[in-house]
Amino acid sequence: MSKSVSRGWVNPDIKMTGKTVIITGANTGIGLESAIDFVKREARVILGCRNMEKAEEAKKRIVAETGGNEDKVILKQLDLASFASVRAFAKDVNENESRIDVLLNNAGVMMCPKGKTEDGFETQYGVNHLGHFLLTNLLLDLVKRSAPSRIVNVSSLAHRMFSTKIDWDDMNYDNNYSETGAYGRSKLMNILFTRELSRRLEGTNVTANSLHPGSVNTDLQRHVNGTWSLMGLFITPYMKLFGVTAKRGAQTNIFLTVAPEVENVTGKYFTNCAQANESDQAKNDEDAKRLWEVSLKATGLSESS
Repeated sequence: MSKSVSRGWVNPDIKMTGKTVIITGANTGIGLESAIDFVKREARVILGCRNMEKAEEAKKRIVAETGGNEDKVILKQLDLASFASVRAFAKDVNENESRIDVLLNNAGVMMCPKGKTEDGFETQYGVNHLGHFLLTNLLLDLVKRSAPSRIVNVSSLAHRMFSTKIDWDDMNYDNNYSETGAYGRSKLMNILFTRELSRRLEGTNVTANSLHPGSVNTDLQRHVNGTWSLMGLFITPYMKLFGVTAKRGAQTNIFLTVAPEVENVTGKYFTNCAQANESDQAKNDEDAKRLWEVSLKATGLSESS
């Protein structure tokens, strides 16, 4: 076990004084618990949230649990299902922030009914992968200027479940849509994106790693209960019996953000605050490069963007 971790909990004495962290999806679940932890470590956190009313509630909780420093918590509107919203958020950050020490791509949707983002992409593909791909690339110059800095992408063990594979001819899952298949595919994309990103960041002193947070009992499973009854019948009681709390589930987020021993580790996959073995598909460098090119085209980016 890492020297920064004891019994699954990251050492609270590791400080982040003077550092700025951006967290997507930080108004609930492991994103919120990560934000609370970072502020306790004296970091300044920017919460990128779709629902600003819930974001205000989250800020009140963060301030209450960390000693009342409102200046450490900044709220910005971010809807990852809208490229326009992602671009507006990135423009705001680039114009008003001097540094980004950590970008924690935490937001996500799970096994939702078939739908499309504002830009016409299947929801889980659009939110879990494309939105974060665009955001990361738009903020990348600032992240590089802030080096040593870190990018942390929340994936899932689901990347190796549900017969997950990428259908390059049907990226939007228009044919034979499966809630579980689309989720697993988007989580596989998170790891492949991280792999190619880390390769492209060689020599910049910026690291990129991905993680599985564990079976966390949060409202991420809200679409499972009812919309897909067979999965709901299994997952709901399983999570109640075996799911960990959001605070516990946030520990690998926190570990990859603060632990000194992973400062120079990049392109890896973690769970339970330790490096883990991703699926063979997730290690495919050609697929990682291909996904990058497909994602550039889908988001309207160019290599020089």
